[in-house]
Amino acid sequence: MPIEIKMPALSPTMEEGTLAKWLVKAGDTVKSGDLMAEIETDKATMEFEAVDEGVIAEIVVPEGTDNVKVGQVIAILAAEGEDASAAKAAPKVEAPKTEAPKVEAAPAPAPSPAPAVPATPAPASVSPASGDRVKASPLARRIAAEKGVDIASVTGSGPNGRIVRADVEGTKPGAAPATVAAPAEAAAPAPAKPAAIPDIPHEATKLSNVRKTIARRLTESKQQVPHIYLTVDIRLDALLKLRADLNKSLEPRGVKLSVNDLLIKALAASLIQVPKCNVMFTPDQLISFQRADISVAVSTPSGLITPIITHADTKGVAAISTEMKDLATRARDNKLKPEEYQGGTASISNMGMFGIKQFEAVINPPQGMIMAIGAGEKRPYVIDDALGVATVMSATGSFDHRAIDGADGAELMQAFKALIEAPLGMLA
Repeated sequence: MPIEIKMPALSPTMEEGTLAKWLVKAGDTVKSGDLMAEIETDKATMEFEAVDEGVIAEIVVPEGTDNVKVGQVIAILAAEGEDASAAKAAPKVEAPKTEAPKVEAAPAPAPSPAPAVPATPAPASVSPASGDRVKASPLARRIAAEKGVDIASVTGSGPNGRIVRADVEGTKPGAAPATVAAPAEAAAPAPAKPAAIPDIPHEATKLSNVRKTIARRLTESKQQVPHIYLTVDIRLDALLKLRADLNKSLEPRGVKLSVNDLLIKALAASLIQVPKCNVMFTPDQLISFQRADISVAVSTPSGLITPIITHADTKGVAAISTEMKDLATRARDNKLKPEEYQGGTASISNMGMFGIKQFEAVINPPQGMIMAIGAGEKRPYVIDDALGVATVMSATGSFDHRAIDGADGAELMQAFKALIEAPLGMLA
């Protein structure tokens, strides 16, 4: 019996995705564990592995298709020893066997009523651009056309809300087609977008799911989260000396600490020291976390992603450094697992390597804060009541004012500054 390969849920929140690329084609033999496709979710592009063995009988959803719903059939697999050509046709027969004669007799009336035009293409449920198109079996569409029933007004009882024969037979013809036109017209304002593009030579690039998600989440964050920003200047000389000493001792182990590794540790220790900032706001609760999991902003070709250093407050800096290098590499290759970038109790974003002196980062909901790190630079600095020169960086904390009061945020910034200027404290 042919096996339906369905769009997988690659994360707990995934409802649809883009079938970015097929790694197999019709006629290929696949085994359990073979890579079949690359699927782009709202966070990353991940590889989809085969579970069953057999021959690819049909690719139902072509690569590049957007808005493929979780659970939608994307390919047909002929089991071992099964005729692939027979398996290809099998999934299209969705009605009970007793209804086969009706399927053959139905095509004649189909052209007469107007609703029959959208009902003709059987593969409508897997159309690449049909994110909101009605899911219905071919038989149900034909019966609806015969009866003059608007298929969009029928509630489906089949898998994933699919409309089947029984749903249509129990529906009486009505004036539903007029109501269907309203949503279609409501969606019409979309064409206004191209009108805003200047008449200048340009290149238009299709937005990836990752970029769409970044745009949506950051817009929601600025609209819904009242940000408060607190900035401190921090002297780095002691931290840089400690880093040099640690790297010398860690050289035999092949570990080389970055400044960012130590800043991750400092933020984690600060959150444990000031637990009022290690929180998450919900409409009816304030969640206080008992450990510090730090999300670290990493720039990738497809957009920003935040892999997480879990238990950063209890891990050593060498372990943080090794883990961070691995996470950053896999983030740029779109190889992260959902649990490696979903969650976190607070975030850190370092743009110092670009020479950015100071900036204010946008909070990553539902987290309560994010630390923005600027470049370390030589600046005039008062040392022991005398003006001197020191390596100084500016750090800005963005806090969700619904959950974190200004005084508590200031206390966290004070603790963060103290740990970096006396860094042995974070290693104790």
